[in-house]
Amino acid sequence: MSVVEREPQPLAGRPVGREGTVVEISERRAWQADGFLGLLVGLLLIGLTAWLFIQASAPDAANPDLVALLGVVASLLAVVQLSSLAVVQPGRTKVVQFFGRYVGTVRRTGLVWTVPLSTRRSVSVRVRNFETARMKVNDATGNPVEIASIVVWQVADTAKATFAVEAYDEFVETQSEAAVRHVAGTYPYDAAEGDESLRGSTDQISAELAEEVAARVAVAGVEIVETRISHLAYAPEIAQAMLQRQQANAVVAARSRIVEGAVGMVEMALDRLNEAGVVELDEERKASMVSNLLVVLCGDSRVTPVVNTGTLYQ
Repeated sequence: MSVVEREPQPLAGRPVGREGTVVEISERRAWQADGFLGLLVGLLLIGLTAWLFIQASAPDAANPDLVALLGVVASLLAVVQLSSLAVVQPGRTKVVQFFGRYVGTVRRTGLVWTVPLSTRRSVSVRVRNFETARMKVNDATGNPVEIASIVVWQVADTAKATFAVEAYDEFVETQSEAAVRHVAGTYPYDAAEGDESLRGSTDQISAELAEEVAARVAVAGVEIVETRISHLAYAPEIAQAMLQRQQANAVVAARSRIVEGAVGMVEMALDRLNEAGVVELDEERKASMVSNLLVVLCGDSRVTPVVNTGTLYQ
C-alpha cells in the first residue's frame, strides 16, 4: 500500500484543490495453508510444551531450568500458532494485516492457516442491494420529479474497499444517490414517441445509471451488478397539472388518428361512387357529402339521420 501525492486534475474521482492524496492499493493473495495442518502443528506444540514441563519437574532432570525455559518457548509458539488460524465463511474474506501493513486477502473458505501475529478483518463479497431514498429532482425540462432506484452491488477488491475509503457501504449509497440525481436531470420525464425519456426509456436509463454508479464507486473496489428505477413520478405539487396535460395529449393524439382515418374513408367512398357511376356529384354536393361523413365518423355522440326529400338547392 502506498500514499501517492499528485497534482490536482479536474477529472472525475480525482482530488480537486491545492493538494490531494489518494490511496493506491490492489488486492493480492495472502500466504495461506490448510488450517487443519496448522491445527496439528499447534497441538504438537502443546504436547511438546506439556512434555517439557513434565521433564523439568522430574527429580532426575538434567538442567531443569533450561528445560522449563524451552517449555515456556514452546507454549508461546503454540499460542502464536493457534492464533494464526482463522475460519472463513462462504461469501466472506479475511483482509490480513501484519503490524499495520497489508499482506493480502484470504478467500479460501473453511479453517485456514495464515500469517501469525496478524490482524484479520472480515469483508463480505456477497451480492447486496439497497434502495435509494425517494429524491426530488428537476428533469431536463425543469419539472420536479420524484425518483428512486435499486442498486445491486458487491465488493470485488477487498483491499480498496478496506483501505481506499472510510466506509465503503456508506460510500456506495451516497455515490449512488448522486448518480441517480445526475442521470435524472439529463432526461425529460416524458417525451414524444420515439424520443428518450425517463418514463419511456427505462432499459437505457438503467444501463446508463449502472455505468454512472460504477464509475463513481470504482475507487472503493466495488462492482455494480444491476440498477433499476423503482419509483418514478411527478412531484405532488405538479402531479395534477401534468396528469391533465397527459390526458390532453392523449385526447389530441386520439383525435388526430380518428380524423386521419375518417378522411381516408371519405376519400374511399367518393372514389367508389365515382367508379361505380351510382350518382353524379358536383363540387357542392361533394362538399356536403364530405361534411356529413366527417360528422358521422368523427362525432362522439350517436348520429341521428335526417332524410332530405327535397334537393340541395331548395
